[in-house]
Amino acid sequence: MRLSVEPIDIGTKRPVVLLNSADAETLGAHALDRVEISWDEITEVGIVKITDELVEAGTLGVTHGLRRPPAAVEVTTAPRPSSVDSIKRKLDDEELDDEELEAIVADIYDDRLSDLELSAYICGAHTNGFSLEETKTLTEHMSEIGERLDWDQPIVADKHSVGGVAGNRVTPIVVPIAVAAGLTVPKTSSRAVTSPAGTADTMEVFCAVDFSLSEIRDIVEDVGGCMVWGGAVDLSPVDDKMIRAQNPLSVNPPGQTIASVLSKKQSAGSSHIIVDVPYGEGAKVTNLDAARELATDFKRVGNHLGLRVECAITRGTDPVGHGIGPVLEARDVLAVLEGEGPAGLRLKSLRLADILLEITREDGADIADASAAELLDSGAALETFREIIAAQGGDPDVSRADLQPGGRTETIVAGRDGIVTDVANPKVSELARRAGAPADVGAGLELHRSTGDTVAAGDELYTIHAEAETKLGYAREYALENTIVRVGGRDEALVERV
Repeated sequence: MRLSVEPIDIGTKRPVVLLNSADAETLGAHALDRVEISWDEITEVGIVKITDELVEAGTLGVTHGLRRPPAAVEVTTAPRPSSVDSIKRKLDDEELDDEELEAIVADIYDDRLSDLELSAYICGAHTNGFSLEETKTLTEHMSEIGERLDWDQPIVADKHSVGGVAGNRVTPIVVPIAVAAGLTVPKTSSRAVTSPAGTADTMEVFCAVDFSLSEIRDIVEDVGGCMVWGGAVDLSPVDDKMIRAQNPLSVNPPGQTIASVLSKKQSAGSSHIIVDVPYGEGAKVTNLDAARELATDFKRVGNHLGLRVECAITRGTDPVGHGIGPVLEARDVLAVLEGEGPAGLRLKSLRLADILLEITREDGADIADASAAELLDSGAALETFREIIAAQGGDPDVSRADLQPGGRTETIVAGRDGIVTDVANPKVSELARRAGAPADVGAGLELHRSTGDTVAAGDELYTIHAEAETKLGYAREYALENTIVRVGGRDEALVERV
């Protein structure tokens, strides 16, 4: 069937085409079927949406997900990808072989799967999981697609956190410590999707984070490391597509998580990686047994790929820093680098950095014979951090006084004497988002108390910061309806009946 072409902007990244219901009936096409669109010697495949209003009969609506065709094209039905059958097998809890996983990865990369089919894949992975062999194979195929960074040296360091803990902004501290020791660290990080700030959001308070691969290479060669947004480059691009499907469902299948992290690290040219695996209520990994299993599988898959992976299993029940939100977290980071700041953030950063220094030294890295604490306390890490900021276009002389959070505030106080028994990670993050984080970089909250602290009625527990009065109102309402920082009586805080 020959149809005229009408460009349609419906904000989709998928290769969607709109067919009038009359044309769909003639073709024998149904919603979510595929059609081949041909012109000259080019063939594209589009996923069908049927309409009676957006396009007239005889017209094919074409979205931005397809190469722009001429004024008229030939349209025929197309078979569905074979990977759809493999996705159904995963939903039935069957193990997938190398060819099936390769096909799924390729079809996700080429946008051959509909949103529904991609969601089905994620649900199958979440419900039934991946075997260790599936995870190894999946990681290999994900890392084979897209661009790669190669470094002319055998040891390239990196760090990743599985996530789910508010204020866990250790990367901007660990990276300059490692670079100050003499390691190469090309760190790519994510922006927040469901959290109040990702590492890239926090670093963007200091400097630019969007760079091309060639620019990343120049920055790393100049100062030894970088902290940039991974979404600006095409490293393991299938991972980005999978994450977009995972986030609305709030699922993180362990095997998929491992493949996601290690495919990115391999594509970035990393050889030695420290992975932070926090566990606890509200974290992505909820218990110690699951954390140990995930850490073991990370190491096994890393070894299969020729990567040295070490994992640190950390408590993730409480927030790590005091600030939650881009500017507030940036202020904590700078405070720690300057020798002050939250003790928990400092201690965790030092432990992770020490593990990274240890494993690289064991494999022959020619780096400074100094501990992470020595590199931090000497000012070497701070100097390196400022060099990275300058290389990424920021002000290397930035001070904490320059990092001002939103001026519209609300402080919540304790309603009784007692002991802080819980600071709820998920509620802390949700409150910061209600205040406007991460889009409003000054929004978030500042914690004044931690679990175990003794408080009196009227003591400040936390302060909400917002840039807009309406968002402060949303946050205030959430804070009144939810217990963010729980204060128990002294007796009930010390004794729990089981």
